[in-house]
Amino acid sequence: MMIRIVALISVLALFIGKSINLQAQEYLKLWYDKPAEYWNEALPLGNGRLGVMVYGHPEVENIQLNENTFWSGGPSRNDNPEALKALPEIRQLIFNGKYKEAETLVNQKIKHQQLQGSRYQTIGNLKLSFPKHAKFTNYYRELNLQNAIFTTSYTVDKVEFKREVFVSEPDQVVVVKLSASKPGQLTFVADLSGPLQKSIRAIDASTLQMTGLSGSHEGVEGQVKFAAQTQIKNIGGSVTKKENKIKVTAADEVVLLISVATNFVDYKTLTANETERCKNYLSAANKKTYKQLQQNHVKAYQELFKRVSFKLETSVASSFPTDVRVKYFSKTMDPELVVLYYQFGRYLLISSSQPGGQPANLQGIWNGSTSPAWDSKYTININTEMNYWPAEKCNLSEMHEPLIQMVRDLSETGRQTAKNMYGCSGWVVHHNTDIWRISGLVDGAFWGMWPMGGGWLSQHLWERYLYTGDAQYLKSVYPIFKSACEFYQDFLIEEPKNNWLVVSPSISPENAPKGHGTSVCAGATMDNQILFDLFSKTIAAAKLLNVDNSEQKKWQKILDRLPPMQIGQHGQLQEWMEDLDDPNDKHRHVSHLYGLHPSNQISPYRTPELFNAARTTLNQRGDISTGWSMGWKVNFWARLQDGNHAFKLISDQLSLVDPSETSFSASGGTYPNLFDAHPPFQIDGNFGCTSGINEMLMQSHDGAIHLLPALPDAWSDGEIKGIKAQGGFVVDIKWRNGEFETATIQSTLGGNCRIRSYVPLKGVNLLEAKGENPNHLFAVPEVSEPLIHNQKLLKAPKIKKVYEYDIQTQAEEIISFSIKR
Repeated sequence: MMIRIVALISVLALFIGKSINLQAQEYLKLWYDKPAEYWNEALPLGNGRLGVMVYGHPEVENIQLNENTFWSGGPSRNDNPEALKALPEIRQLIFNGKYKEAETLVNQKIKHQQLQGSRYQTIGNLKLSFPKHAKFTNYYRELNLQNAIFTTSYTVDKVEFKREVFVSEPDQVVVVKLSASKPGQLTFVADLSGPLQKSIRAIDASTLQMTGLSGSHEGVEGQVKFAAQTQIKNIGGSVTKKENKIKVTAADEVVLLISVATNFVDYKTLTANETERCKNYLSAANKKTYKQLQQNHVKAYQELFKRVSFKLETSVASSFPTDVRVKYFSKTMDPELVVLYYQFGRYLLISSSQPGGQPANLQGIWNGSTSPAWDSKYTININTEMNYWPAEKCNLSEMHEPLIQMVRDLSETGRQTAKNMYGCSGWVVHHNTDIWRISGLVDGAFWGMWPMGGGWLSQHLWERYLYTGDAQYLKSVYPIFKSACEFYQDFLIEEPKNNWLVVSPSISPENAPKGHGTSVCAGATMDNQILFDLFSKTIAAAKLLNVDNSEQKKWQKILDRLPPMQIGQHGQLQEWMEDLDDPNDKHRHVSHLYGLHPSNQISPYRTPELFNAARTTLNQRGDISTGWSMGWKVNFWARLQDGNHAFKLISDQLSLVDPSETSFSASGGTYPNLFDAHPPFQIDGNFGCTSGINEMLMQSHDGAIHLLPALPDAWSDGEIKGIKAQGGFVVDIKWRNGEFETATIQSTLGGNCRIRSYVPLKGVNLLEAKGENPNHLFAVPEVSEPLIHNQKLLKAPKIKKVYEYDIQTQAEEIISFSIKR
């Protein structure tokens, strides 16, 4: 069967041709012709708080459960009070070139000797065992992205069985419906279990309950309590207790409601009654019919998901199972898989990050272990931020809120860290945090001596303002910007060679320059870029709010003394203050290109030398890497306006990884369930690639709404509707034969709309643009001239001619335009 599928894909897709029609939204399904055997084949559902992985096995259905506040340990801090006394010596060692000695001292005096952060942990599993379903036919399993419902169907002895599962955000329960084509056919045993369970019992003939306690870790006792209940509602047949299980016999139809809750209130408080919470969710849901629960779920989900539609040409490859499509993506013409992957990223963000909850962690909300890779924490030297790159541009601004709330929390916990460890004002957080909002150094000097987490996270506060224009929101987060600046005002130190103000000690995540023997350094390029953004955007916010005039002047003086970006001996953008880059370095982190993406400091129009140096760096670093790294590179190549290279990275990322493969040393790619493979699974690669696909079709970071800036040859015909640009503009774009055709833009805020295109445009009131964009939500930075160490290697970048137009808009006005032929 598999050989025949491969042959069909290879022959039909390549020789019949690529274009049948544009993809319809009803094809937005992940589907498979076999059950999941491994976790990386199971399919994810979630409502921001609850996450489940559903396997779809006929004989033993496994629904693996997560709740996003169930973490090991309890409220804790990881500041090392010895850091303050050691700081001057560490800095002097760095300036004297004694980097290994500095690393040793960091590990002894700055890293906490015990606490490296808590673990996100699984609740457990609900298993439904069907004793006579081992021999099945006509198997089908799907996750429908249009309604966020999982469905499995199969046949046993001429009876068709069907299972539907969804996780409701309005009703805060998991809902499972079991049905059969003939009455009296549903006989199974329901069983709850978990690695951290304390008790399991059948409360009555229709309700199972499991309670438990999170694990202890690194000397902190587990303090998060959970309660999970499953209620069984049957039509026909009978339900009976069977020890600590429940047996359903000969039912016509069964609906199961699953509720999970913890005692978590906030990062400081664990006083909620988890059992009462769990019962309350279940009791409220139990008053509604299955149809009502499903309607509530679909309505809430689709209000978010349906904001964006995306269509590309279809091909015969789209008719095959999702894992087969991934396996042969690079060998076939299957543009629809890109659409599916893009919308899957939006689906995952809706499912793992909802207002009032925790932000998506390293695995979103899906984790089947009590000891996951990297503890499934928040790695904030790239990964957590990458999770939220799609939030604004993919028209899911509300999903940004949990991350913004975490930044608010960290600005509180990080204030104590700044004072205790460094004797500084303001707030700081390093490269990692957890649900308890730890802010000290985690994992040692090589990975963790990076006091820039607060600086980068603050950019998300500003980005939300650029897309929403909400002045009241800006006023509420401005103190966080100001406090972050206050830390670096105190922490920055003058380096002896050029008298620049630099961050020391620090690293360029998680890479080591030649000759150091360690990552520890001073004045890394990424640090300088983040500080440039932080101080310049804080100044801009202060001006908009008309506050802190004297502070603005101080911040500007700091900006003027930051090291400029430098172009090194190989024509590359330097990663470090010294020209130490290795052109053969293939490291997964390309941190010094932060200025290209997600920042807007590097531009083909404003900084052509830096633009070309960034391209040189990216070419030297190479394409194949971990999954999340390739996701970031899609964004880089989109910003470099090279759609074909960006598409090549998408193809690299859409390389099938064995679902049993979790080795850190294996190549990155995509698991059968479309989860990103570092490996193991990290969700940031999904979100990064979704962001990158969006960047290929529209960008708004560089002073204008740029239509189709990096359209690849493979996407000849298509359209995308509902994506968001800075300034509150909602954009629809249609293209044919690889060329822009029409666009419609809705202005939600009003103001000047500047449009950039590779082709001339026509439309009512469309005027040729002149000067800077007067809309302050499109302001671009004034970056210092780079230091260039090898003029001979400088080449003028190849930049396409663009046409720019302005149109003044009113709030809620809709404007349309098309190509001028």
